Amino acid sequence: MKALLSHKPALPFKVFFPLFFIMASFGTSGIAQVELTADTIVSEMPEIQHDSAYYQHSPKKATIYAMVFPGLGQAYNKKYWKIPIVYAGFGTMIYFISFNNREYKEYRKAYLHSLANDALPEDEKEPSINEYESLYSTNFLLESKNFHRRNRDLSYILTGLWYLLQMADATVDAHLLTWDVGEDLSLNVQPMFNPYAIGNKPVSGIKFSLRF
Repeated sequence: MKALLSHKPALPFKVFFPLFFIMASFGTSGIAQVELTADTIVSEMPEIQHDSAYYQHSPKKATIYAMVFPGLGQAYNKKYWKIPIVYAGFGTMIYFISFNNREYKEYRKAYLHSLANDALPEDEKEPSINEYESLYSTNFLLESKNFHRRNRDLSYILTGLWYLLQMADATVDAHLLTWDVGEDLSLNVQPMFNPYAIGNKPVSGIKFSLRF
């Protein structure tokens, strides 16, 4: 009776070992799958953040802002230090436009009056219309008139170019904000000496190596 009670039924070893092996393999593969999924999510996060930053900061918007109001594109790119430079350029151009236009009108007035006076007899000549006519000859007044007119027109052209330049600056800055510059980009400068470069004559110089 004791022998019968002490004997407990158990799974045979041949059955238990395969079951244990299957359960262990299943558990290990499940953990590996969870870890792989987590690593994949973490690895994808910088790309998602980069894409979202790209779509949030639009070079097209920066260009439109700079087109509508000069300096606004630089503000959109958070390059606030460039705004005073933009307006200093416009202020300089406006000053030269105003100065040359004023001088052009004075010289033109003096030239036309001097030209009319030259055609009159001496006893019928009128007094000088301004200080320029009293100081300079008719030919000099003509040259000065044309000089200031050219400078005024050139100032208009430079103002338009400055307007386009600040638009281009805003567009390029917006593109560079989403452009990832790698750490591998480097410029190496070193001396160079080649004893057989030209006709077996030594040549020395500087070698530039750009790595990207």
